[in-house]
Amino acid sequence: MNQNNNHQRDRRVLSLPAVHPCEGISPATLISSLVTLSQNICNYQHTFFATQRRNAREAIRQVSIILLFLLEIQERSSPIPQSTVLSLSELHFTFQKIHFLLQDCAQEGARLLLLANSNHVASLFRTLVRAVATSLDVLPLHEIEVSGEVRELVELVAKQARKAKMEHEAKDEGASKRVHSILKQLEKGIEPDKNALKEIMEYLEIKTWNECNREINFLEEEIALECSHSNERERESPLLSGLLGFMSYCRVVIFETVDINNNIEKSETRLSTEMITTVNPEDFRCPISLEMMTDPVTVSTGQTYDRASIKKWLKAGNTVCPKTGENLSNTELVPNRTLKRLIQQFCNDNGISLSKSTNRNRDLARTIFPASAANAHAMQFLSWHLARMLAFGTDKQKSKAAYEIRLLARSNLFNRACLIQVGTIPPLLDLLLSTDEKEKSTQENAISALMKLSKHASGPQHVMDCNGLKPILTILKKGLSLEARQVAAATIFYLASVREYRKVIGENPEVVPSLVELVNEGTTCGKRNAVVAIYGLVVVPRNQKRAIEAGVVHALVGVLGSSEKEELVTECLAVLAVLAENAEGANAIWRASALPLVTGMLQTASSRVGKEHCASILLSLCVNIGAEVVAVLAKDTSVMPLLYSLVTEGTSHAAKKARFLIKVLQDFSESRALGFKGSSVPQEPSLRVW
Repeated sequence: MNQNNNHQRDRRVLSLPAVHPCEGISPATLISSLVTLSQNICNYQHTFFATQRRNAREAIRQVSIILLFLLEIQERSSPIPQSTVLSLSELHFTFQKIHFLLQDCAQEGARLLLLANSNHVASLFRTLVRAVATSLDVLPLHEIEVSGEVRELVELVAKQARKAKMEHEAKDEGASKRVHSILKQLEKGIEPDKNALKEIMEYLEIKTWNECNREINFLEEEIALECSHSNERERESPLLSGLLGFMSYCRVVIFETVDINNNIEKSETRLSTEMITTVNPEDFRCPISLEMMTDPVTVSTGQTYDRASIKKWLKAGNTVCPKTGENLSNTELVPNRTLKRLIQQFCNDNGISLSKSTNRNRDLARTIFPASAANAHAMQFLSWHLARMLAFGTDKQKSKAAYEIRLLARSNLFNRACLIQVGTIPPLLDLLLSTDEKEKSTQENAISALMKLSKHASGPQHVMDCNGLKPILTILKKGLSLEARQVAAATIFYLASVREYRKVIGENPEVVPSLVELVNEGTTCGKRNAVVAIYGLVVVPRNQKRAIEAGVVHALVGVLGSSEKEELVTECLAVLAVLAENAEGANAIWRASALPLVTGMLQTASSRVGKEHCASILLSLCVNIGAEVVAVLAKDTSVMPLLYSLVTEGTSHAAKKARFLIKVLQDFSESRALGFKGSSVPQEPSLRVW
């Protein structure tokens, strides 16, 4: 039986969420369900168990004998007394728990966690086997029609189950003590002995990097599940955190060969123009609850709070803003969708779950600070180890180190801080310089690691202080793979998120043209990374001219006319909206014949943000170009209804822009009508006075 579960787990290890059969269930239905459940349990008899081997085998053996009893009842088709339902229901309930427990013991990736909890697991087996004995003891066997031989077997199983010790196996106990001893060493800041770690890996039969990484992924999932069930067994959080650090250290130090395909999920470079401001996680806390906001809303004073918190504040009769003390002119709560998207993006980048509002504060804390001293010290030790590998290792070791950093920095702020602190950025930049096609994966790993580290608040400064823009730009222009080029664009985006670096990066004559080239040639992901990086640069006015000269408008208009990807189109509109604010950008957009595309997207765009960008572009074109644009819009009968719709259904900014546009079109129509009546030459309205 294949016990590999590739689907997302929704149950924590050792939680065993069994349910009692309903009261009105018929004996025949109950027997049928018990047979199926027993067969599922017996399918584990050939499964590998890294720990609890003896207890698992004994539980399966007892269930297999009971299965014979159940099958005979089913085959005889004799009436089953109603008096058996209670005991059979209890047996069904216990079998469910046994099945869950065997699933956990056989679960790929759970070996270290089960070993660390081996004493508790043994007690679970003992409790469940005793529960089987109790169910059999109260089962009225004399009322059930089965052969004498089978009856004797059931009685024997009941007797054995009552006496079964189901003890903590000596080997498991010794290995578990060694694991906890190493965790205590890490807590004290003592680096563990490599041979001691190897002994644990050998005992659990974790033989490869891939198997070790599977354990890490499982522990990360378990921590995420714990955070979505915050009221359950919170005391395990430090243990899970410590085991994660333990296994991460083992993966880096013990396993020298990365035996998996160097492919991390595509979402690792997911960007948005809304992220261009430097993200400070503290800004995501509600001023009232001090927890991360899941539904941020803005009150009349302009301050933002989590909806649940501010509603409680208002319901209590308060009429002032909690933060400023100003009187609230009204109690309207306006959704702050931009902030909400920023929070969601931050959570996606850092492995934070917002599925339950009660976890948000602890999730954020666990990302910034480790939940245990063992995890913190393990991360510090392995960071130094990786720094040494990058500085003094072979080419193969350097490539592995870059890949490890890429993984470790993927979703943990503390990990990023440690890796930056030990000086991994300069040697990672050196790895970008290779031009050998054989080193393609090394280059991809190095630029991806740098991109992850650039997400940290101190990352951009370290990169720029090391003159890192030059090698990153080289990868953007002529990286050994398209993936490396698009990750380089994402890295430039994060560097440009720091205001003082936007000018420096934008002044480099090769940056924007290289990004424009990626917009033209890249994959959807590459195009989007390039577009948001361009956005990060053109928010500085002096960079806008360079972007226009580099052909960015034609490239973006080309995407608008060919792409069906809503998010990519929205980002392109965001850049055009910025460029349209000045006369040169507006004229470039007009000359590129983008007006029909923008008005069309005002109608077809599904996102409110996209519609807002469209309104912004149209308004800027009217202001900067004048009556020529207004005349085109006035002739298009679809525009005015779309603008009225935006006034009522769009964001507050979109509604404001739509109202301006409506007034412009109405003034133009009135002026034109008066001009035709009183003169052969229509009077053009003055638009630039705005």
